[in-house]
Amino acid sequence: MSMYLGIVIMLAIAAGFVVLTLGTNVVLGPKRYNRARLDAYECGINPTPQAPGGGRFPIKYYLTAMTFIIFDIEIVFLYPWAVSFDMLPVFAVGAMVLFLLLICVPYLYELRRGGLEWD
Repeated sequence: MSMYLGIVIMLAIAAGFVVLTLGTNVVLGPKRYNRARLDAYECGINPTPQAPGGGRFPIKYYLTAMTFIIFDIEIVFLYPWAVSFDMLPVFAVGAMVLFLLLICVPYLYELRRGGLEWD
């Protein structure tokens, strides 16, 4: 059990910090609630009962999310590969080149759909 004592202490400190900050917010935080504060945040778009266009969102939302996912996944896989690049066999280099080519497919799709052009 002594091996896990440090982890248990850290979890207890983290839980205590969460309880302390939430409790402080409840006690000291402002109690002014109005209609604007209770409305859902709509990213600058006026909230409506139904989304514009019959419930469809503009494709730019999805393309922005796709860009984030593409580059996020790329960095997650490229970082360990780049750190151990000098010890990798030729097969690993070829696999990473193939991965980068496959990553280019959704990027080119997004570029073609106009995801990088902002109004």
